[in-house]
Amino acid sequence: MSGIDTSTLRRAGDPLALGTRSLAVKAAAVVAGTAVLALSSQVEVPMVPVPMTMQTLAVTLVGALYGWRLGAITVMAWLMEAMIGLPVLAGGAAGFAHFAGPTAGYLWVFPVVAALVGWLAERGWSGSNVVRSFLAAAMGNALCFVVGGAYLASMIGFEQALAAGVTPFIVGAVLKSGLHAAALKGIDTVQARRS
Repeated sequence: MSGIDTSTLRRAGDPLALGTRSLAVKAAAVVAGTAVLALSSQVEVPMVPVPMTMQTLAVTLVGALYGWRLGAITVMAWLMEAMIGLPVLAGGAAGFAHFAGPTAGYLWVFPVVAALVGWLAERGWSGSNVVRSFLAAAMGNALCFVVGGAYLASMIGFEQALAAGVTPFIVGAVLKSGLHAAALKGIDTVQARRS
């Protein structure tokens, strides 16, 4: 991007400068984002009734890197791929049944998580501010636990949902929030050196 001042494109919450790009570039970003989300779903620790995956890390990163609008759209596009039968969920799963089963609450809240993290990123909770970046991802994970756990509780009861759908994932959520913050700090550092 010679001749263009990249520092003006690299505003808070838009480190990829997608807000200034053409519709074609944004569409390509959505396709790339759904691919990352699908790949993150395949990094899985099988657990019942909810598997542990890297999906939440990918969802928070998409939100922070794409901004709240495009982040939510990207996650919704990925969920639509799953609904129409593409094997993009954990373990290569697909189909509408997953949107009514034990993991449904987690899946339905993912676009909101991306939007929340993107909204916070646009307000400086990203990039060089590692603590706020971590907290933004942690809030996204917490929202996922609340909605996903509540839906699961409606199926199997509160105590079982807490034991099977929330508690085993807390340490992973903290680690993924740390990875989220580290990744965004790394991107910010690389961009600052290029500016």
